Amino acid sequence: MTRCAEDSTLFVYGSLIDEARRTELLGRIVAIAPATQLTTHWGVRATSYIRAQGNAVTAGRLRFDLSAGDFLELDRYEELPTLYTREKIAVADATGGPQRCWVYLPTPRTVSGD
Repeated sequence: MTRCAEDSTLFVYGSLIDEARRTELLGRIVAIAPATQLTTHWGVRATSYIRAQGNAVTAGRLRFDLSAGDFLELDRYEELPTLYTREKIAVADATGGPQRCWVYLPTPRTVSGD
């Protein structure tokens, strides 16, 4: 796998793994690849978001070639900045190579619902 363009790549987990949901939101199918979150201080809490959790690994997918308009639509869907923030993280691609990309992380408001 070649190195991804970090500003146009998103690591997804939870509801955005679903192709039908992504296609509905973006109006098209986007390229994907398996990935695993490298940072060990985040892990999936239920299936809705990732949060601090000791030595957890989160499996997900990389979404490539997203445009600024795609991110605006996804930001609306994730209710940025009320329920989620969008931050850069390191992930491992299918070959185990490191990649940097965007991810949606919960805000304290989202986490307080636990």
